Amino acid sequence: MDTSLVSSQTVELLSQITGQKLTPKNLTPPVIFLANLVTVLLGVIFVDGTVAESEKQRLLTTLYRFSIPESDVRKLTHLMIKGVKENQVYKQVNNLLALAAPLSESEKLLLISFGYEMSAADSEIDTREKKYLDIVAKHLGIKPQHLVVLEAGFTHQINIEPIALNEVHFLLNPAQFQQLDIIFIKAASDMLAALPAKSEHKITKPHRNRSYGELKKFQEYRKQVDNCCYQLFQIIQDCTNRGFLPHTLIEEVEEISQKVKFQQFRLAVLGEFSQGKSTLLNALLGEEIQPVREIPCSGMVTVLKYGTQKRVVCRYKDGREEEIPFEQYQLKATISEDAALGCLSDELAHDEIDEIVFEHPDLELCSSGVEIIDSPGLNEHPDRTAITQKVLKDTDAVIFLTNASRSLTQLERDLLQDVRTQLNHGKENEPANNLFVVGNFIDLVRTEKGREQVQQRIERFVKGQNPIVTGENRVHFISAQAALDAILQGTEDDYLKDFQNFTRSIEKFLTFDSGIVKIKHSISQINRVVEKGLDGLYQSQDTLDRKIQISEAEKHKVLEKIGEASGRDVRIRILADQLIYLVFEQIAESWDEWREGLGDRLANKSQRWYSEHSPVFSQDKLIRDYTNQFIRDLSTEIDEWGNTKLKEVILQENLKHLDISIAYELDAIQGEFNSLDENIQTNFSKQLKISINGINDDFTGMGGFGGGVGIGGALAAGLIVFTGLGFIAVIVASVAAAIAGSFGFGMLDFDGIKDQIKGKVFELGFEKFDESMDKISEKLDEIVGSVFENRVKSSSRVIAEAIALYENLLEQQEKVHNETLEQRESEKMWIYQKRQELEQIHNELEVILNKCTIV
Repeated sequence: MDTSLVSSQTVELLSQITGQKLTPKNLTPPVIFLANLVTVLLGVIFVDGTVAESEKQRLLTTLYRFSIPESDVRKLTHLMIKGVKENQVYKQVNNLLALAAPLSESEKLLLISFGYEMSAADSEIDTREKKYLDIVAKHLGIKPQHLVVLEAGFTHQINIEPIALNEVHFLLNPAQFQQLDIIFIKAASDMLAALPAKSEHKITKPHRNRSYGELKKFQEYRKQVDNCCYQLFQIIQDCTNRGFLPHTLIEEVEEISQKVKFQQFRLAVLGEFSQGKSTLLNALLGEEIQPVREIPCSGMVTVLKYGTQKRVVCRYKDGREEEIPFEQYQLKATISEDAALGCLSDELAHDEIDEIVFEHPDLELCSSGVEIIDSPGLNEHPDRTAITQKVLKDTDAVIFLTNASRSLTQLERDLLQDVRTQLNHGKENEPANNLFVVGNFIDLVRTEKGREQVQQRIERFVKGQNPIVTGENRVHFISAQAALDAILQGTEDDYLKDFQNFTRSIEKFLTFDSGIVKIKHSISQINRVVEKGLDGLYQSQDTLDRKIQISEAEKHKVLEKIGEASGRDVRIRILADQLIYLVFEQIAESWDEWREGLGDRLANKSQRWYSEHSPVFSQDKLIRDYTNQFIRDLSTEIDEWGNTKLKEVILQENLKHLDISIAYELDAIQGEFNSLDENIQTNFSKQLKISINGINDDFTGMGGFGGGVGIGGALAAGLIVFTGLGFIAVIVASVAAAIAGSFGFGMLDFDGIKDQIKGKVFELGFEKFDESMDKISEKLDEIVGSVFENRVKSSSRVIAEAIALYENLLEQQEKVHNETLEQRESEKMWIYQKRQELEQIHNELEVILNKCTIV
């Protein structure tokens, strides 16, 4: 619908019909369509000069499909019926054309379809009613052959011209009605169900899936790395059992091995409801696994992964897990139709399921090492922020799906910017390399020029002055349904080719961008252990050769050093606890200062809140839009405080103090090892240096000693979870209840109603925020504690390794003292063999690295 075509004549006419003084912005798409529908249906009823009671009932039954009892929309419907009847608008061609001017071709056809449905209620179409509909259709530019299809469909005729039937199916595709409302989408779906099915091409080729060759090749490399890891574990374990290496190396290898063994790519799919996410996933998987419906369908996070057998596990919010029969999967994963058409937020808010894990042995993409995370529609979800944060956690790539047949909505633009920020760990203005924007339903854009305009419009936002994405082939235009049909039927067409180009881009990114980074990191970690193992074995051989000997006095010194190292670990922990306590005090003071002026700042920002929804026709969506904008503004305020106060001042200063202390204690141990190396010819300082250099791996996002604070920029993403499930739903319900009946149907002072709603959202949102302070405090404590704990754990691990090296030295000295020359020679040969095995692992890793980095 093109609301720019709403003329002053249309505004004046609707003001006259409703008895209200309206402005162009009051005429939202649903209101315009409803006015047209009332006009056409009344025309059908009155064309024969008499109105039967059954016709009145049919009229109300049809119109009541678009509203609930006692709602403002229901009241508006009665005003329109009264006004159209009194002014006989249905007889006035000019007025009818003015009302219908903004309607798209699809919307006009849906409008006339309702006329035919009403006229054919008794399986016959009255001649006068048919003539009236023909005249209206002609003025609206509807093709006569499309009317023939409608008449044949509603009068149950069999022979229908297939080309015209397919065109009607195309025009009434529910995806064409995204600009209206879910209930209109459902109406279009029902209308199609009343017509004969469109003609389909016969399947001439077997169903075939796309083979993800590069991903499979990458998984082979990962298995080879895992095998190297396993061999390394065996070698290190053997060496540890014989006292040649410290036990800490076993723990290090086990940790690396777990990461490599279960390394998967995580691919998340995000977007609003009814954008074709489930159909896209089915096309990616090559099977109709995900439930599909024109109205909102998927209500929770679903994880699709490889398994040796079909298996479905429900994970509940209270921590329970339950395996359910495969046949129940689609039922569990689907929200009810009543909720989709009505109180969607309420059902989502009160659903007990946290996520559903679906395992399947035959899904090509999943068996290639990819886990797919399907999100519910984020525009309607009561915990959009929390859901987005959960879905994006540890995600390798994100597919953001939008409807190519219409412009990006403001909510979609906000979502894209939020996703970009979260993928970049809080950096707001950097484009994301792992974000793919996909325009679905490109088949609904019928002309080549139209497609070019769609592509330019989306790419202008995504790749413009403040780009959302970076990298090659990050924007695609597809028809998921057409691609899925081609896959299932074994046929080929341009839609399948476009889809395959998209999947190749995803595969290339996962394999060569994300995958190589994973492989390199794993190989680097394994080589670090190999190097320490080699150094330790060389030192063990020197011990067997009696090149390394320590006196009783030196043994006592080593024991003292072990005690000192333990003391250093304790000092670091005590200091960390003291600093955490100090940080909590500083946070409380800073937070109170920030909170003092928060209300005024948010009140000023609320003046800029915007929604395209009507306070009458789509009041719940208007409230939800305002609530989301309240959360957005609150999040911005929290992030600003988090960056300027918490991160850059409070944490930075205190972490610097802790980092200096850690560096001092580790340098002291390193210095003691240097002295020991000089005295008895050991290489402890080199082994410990490798571990200290690797400590940055544990300070992910912190920049090592003296680096960042490790909380990213989007602090609010962690804190907004304070809302608890149902936060938006609670506000929507509370605001709706608070304003119900406060303005009757002298209502259509739209701006006044919006201001009241806006004020109530602000009041209740702020109240909810204040009620959640204890939870916010707990979350802040958790975030701050984890930052300090990560550093303490890393330093403790290095100190534990230093102690293990000391202890291993003493054990080796004792062992050598009690062995014969023959035993020592035998062990030297054994050590030589293990060194060769470690060198072989290093060489194998180099070969794997060279293979997988060749593009």
